[in-house]
Amino acid sequence: MKLLINDQLVDFSQHTNLLTLAKQLLTASQFKALIAAKIDAQLVDLSFSSKDLPAQLDAPVKLTWVFEDDPEGLEIIRHSTAHLLAQAVTELFSDVQPTVGPAITDGFYHDFYVPGGLHEKDLEAIELRMHQLAQQNLPIQRSVISQPEAVQYFKDKNQHFKVLMAQDIPPQEPVSFYTQGTFTNMCRGPHVISTGRLKHFKLTKLAGAYWRGDAKNEMLYRIYGTAWASAADLDAYLTNLAEAKNRDHRQLGKTMDLFHLQEEAPGMVFWHPNGWAIYSTIKHYLEPKLRAFGYREVNTPMIVDRSLWERSGHWDKYREVMFTTQTEGHTYAIKPMNCPDHIQIFKQDLRSYRDLPIRYAEFGSCHRNEVSGSLHGLMRVRGFAQDDGHIFCTPSQIASESSRFIAQLLEVYKDFGFTDLEVKLSTRPAQRIGSDEIWDRAEQALSEVLNAAHLNWEISEGEGAFYGPKIEFALKDCLKRVWQCGTLQVDFFMPERLGATYIDENGNKQHPVMLHRAMLGSLERFIGILLEQHAGRLPLWLAPIQVMILTITNQQDTYATSVHQKLEALNYRAACDLSHEKIGLKIRQHTVAKVPIFIIIGAQEAANNTVSVRLHDGANLGSMSLDGFVKEVLEPRIEAKN
Repeated sequence: MKLLINDQLVDFSQHTNLLTLAKQLLTASQFKALIAAKIDAQLVDLSFSSKDLPAQLDAPVKLTWVFEDDPEGLEIIRHSTAHLLAQAVTELFSDVQPTVGPAITDGFYHDFYVPGGLHEKDLEAIELRMHQLAQQNLPIQRSVISQPEAVQYFKDKNQHFKVLMAQDIPPQEPVSFYTQGTFTNMCRGPHVISTGRLKHFKLTKLAGAYWRGDAKNEMLYRIYGTAWASAADLDAYLTNLAEAKNRDHRQLGKTMDLFHLQEEAPGMVFWHPNGWAIYSTIKHYLEPKLRAFGYREVNTPMIVDRSLWERSGHWDKYREVMFTTQTEGHTYAIKPMNCPDHIQIFKQDLRSYRDLPIRYAEFGSCHRNEVSGSLHGLMRVRGFAQDDGHIFCTPSQIASESSRFIAQLLEVYKDFGFTDLEVKLSTRPAQRIGSDEIWDRAEQALSEVLNAAHLNWEISEGEGAFYGPKIEFALKDCLKRVWQCGTLQVDFFMPERLGATYIDENGNKQHPVMLHRAMLGSLERFIGILLEQHAGRLPLWLAPIQVMILTITNQQDTYATSVHQKLEALNYRAACDLSHEKIGLKIRQHTVAKVPIFIIIGAQEAANNTVSVRLHDGANLGSMSLDGFVKEVLEPRIEAKN
């Protein structure tokens, strides 16, 4: 039995398994970093032997080693650490029932049913036990039994959830088990060869979860953790995690007095004056840009009869997340998106091909009944506004309209301080509508405009919607976190389904192509991203309070008030602190609130009609006239955007 390794043929039949083969072929440093292997495209454990290969092979099988710094290697480390967590929990707590424990981005989690409950303080003891088990270097051994045997095994162990999981496996399919010490778990694998390979991990939090994500099922305890290939990587991640905590937009919302959420309106934002100032500034920033690119702003109803959502197809797909209300024998849905409404506007006139493209924009207020456990500050809400837009065009206009949109999107992202993007083109899925010819044209057009924009992008094969391909734009923030925001979706389907037509150059009725586009996505979520990107220290043009005027004594109140009024008359967002607190305390309070610029007024400034200027970082710009302050400090910083 031959393996093809780096273009060389190796006789695998002479070796017990891949582990013994690796010891012979790899250097000591390579072997130390080895996690698993790939047989052709299949990930396998190092216990994989020649007996696991088909008896008759027509050609050599390609083998690729998987090391700890490979994405697959890191995922195996994390999944194996989830098993280590499960072993520790089952040893420390009685009557525990492990359920699922996958690897996730940057780490892993494991869900448990624990009759006696778990608490945050338990994580320290659990993590200590995990390290003890890792130091024991327990071999992790794979075995295979039949599905009926697996079901019976877990019945004998009174593992109710594992019984259900085993019963989901087809009876004819073999079931793999992994054993480490006293702990045995059903799992597809692969895993590391021993617990000693798991050294660099940290448990991060405890949360609740429902069995199989259904609120009607049992409540489970979910323990999250992170695992890495090296101590340096773990330390870097934990440092990043601590910085992310410092930048948490929910805490910034409190310290900057921006917004709050409360139980009586879950997932709905109460915007305070400071927060609404940011919201309004973003909206006012976008409006002239939309006009410059030929969009006409519209506004559509919040509540629309169920029949429209049935015709558009949203009722079947989104019914579970749609809020509904009944009146006079009709069922109405609060809109989860704006697309069908915009088609209704398009349909009100007889359209010619000469009228196209037609571009509509709406800061549309939408609502989706997201599961309460998924709500997260501004990042995941039930009520939100989209910077939504729809372009009705001919197939030949897809490329030019897409190119215009991408140019605008890049300009907007740059103004907000984002230049590092991840871009993906999602192509046709197996189940789709429309001819291959139309899909070919659309995908080709989108790939060409991405190349013309000189963007690095990748294909997400088969991830497009059934009605058209799409481009997704994700922002990378200063902590290298990725936030999916902008989208451009080609839609051949909804205009036809809702009866939108135009007259082509031959006098025939045609259905327009509909481009769904958004740059920021939801304004709520984008503000959350902005706050965390800038740690609350927003660029001056975005800051909710741009200038805070502070008096040293109440004898300067009248002059300070006049300065405040003049700045507001010039449309700057200024505030005045006339409290009797000492000036040092005032500066500290408003520094914590992330105010970018302070004007300090004492007796000398009041007497000379000047202002003393200090920046958030402590820089003292000295005294100057109010006009000089506006021209030399405010105007240049606002025009610079960032």
